Amino acid sequence: MHQEHMDFELHPQLATDSLLIRELALSQWRLMNDARFIWTLLIPRRPEIRESFQLPSPERDQLWREVDAVGAALHGAFPADKVNIGALGNRVAQLHVHVLLRHREDAAWPGPVWGHGQPEPLSEARRDERLAALEKLSLDDI
Repeated sequence: MHQEHMDFELHPQLATDSLLIRELALSQWRLMNDARFIWTLLIPRRPEIRESFQLPSPERDQLWREVDAVGAALHGAFPADKVNIGALGNRVAQLHVHVLLRHREDAAWPGPVWGHGQPEPLSEARRDERLAALEKLSLDDI
């Protein structure tokens, strides 16, 4: 394991709000615990990184390959009108990229999901179902 991976600590808020789907080459791929959306995060396992430009160029390229692969896999597996990708970091500074599916009928459409309403935690059955479906997705080209 690389030293950077050993020094990586997931921000407590991200740990509370999300569930690990699986480890990718650079990032943890996590599911937000909100039944309203198929909403995932990619968090590079690097300590003290707040912005994508702080990553060395090969890792920055890897991050965006992972973002694109996750977006394509989600779009191919679940019906959606749009894939939203964003890296805000206003509440949690640790670099994390949101990759989520949007529907014209969802609660926040057409606005952003961030800060819209209250999260609806996944039931245990729905959480297990969603995690199993996401774990099975093939992420090509990463």
